[in-house]
Amino acid sequence: MIGMYRRGYLLVLVCLLVAAFAEGQTSSGTDGTPPGDPEAQNTGNSREEGRELPRVYRKLSLGMSLDDLKEALKTDELFHFRGDRDVSFLPIEEQNLVETTGFSFIKRALFQLRSGALFAMAFTMNTELVDHYSIFTAFVKKYGEPDFLDPQQAIWESADTRIAIERPLTVKYIDMHVFRELLDRAQTKKSQELRQQEDFLNEF
Repeated sequence: MIGMYRRGYLLVLVCLLVAAFAEGQTSSGTDGTPPGDPEAQNTGNSREEGRELPRVYRKLSLGMSLDDLKEALKTDELFHFRGDRDVSFLPIEEQNLVETTGFSFIKRALFQLRSGALFAMAFTMNTELVDHYSIFTAFVKKYGEPDFLDPQQAIWESADTRIAIERPLTVKYIDMHVFRELLDRAQTKKSQELRQQEDFLNEF
């Protein structure tokens, strides 16, 4: 019973992770600003040709294998990784989910892999030790103003990578190639479901 509950909880975490990025992707206009949102700000200087964003945090890198991820977590003093006990397999696009707690500045970390490669990392920070303004300021200093900014999140995006700082304080890295593929598949599935519903209703 406990194992079933944990798998259900992890599945919810995965859905929330993908949905959060999907919301930022689909709710924004072509320039990155949601239409009609006066509080949102598109800074416009982050999509310059050749813009690169980091795909590595400490020893953790988008695209790395599950074995390399586990080894990196074992040797990093910021994470309390317990080995395979923190690894779950999800029968969704052959995905693995690694969830671990952290020490010091990081409270919790979530890593999502597809077909054996890491494509998403999320780090929930300890707000007693680091604040949103400090992290946001550090990112702006390194990578310029975000592509999208509203009271809930700031997003930097390149052709390969998206980084988001979400309130209260979670930093997310995602591989845009994998994410776009997953998003396209989700949209295709939704369209198929709508067509099936329409066919069903037309039978009356």
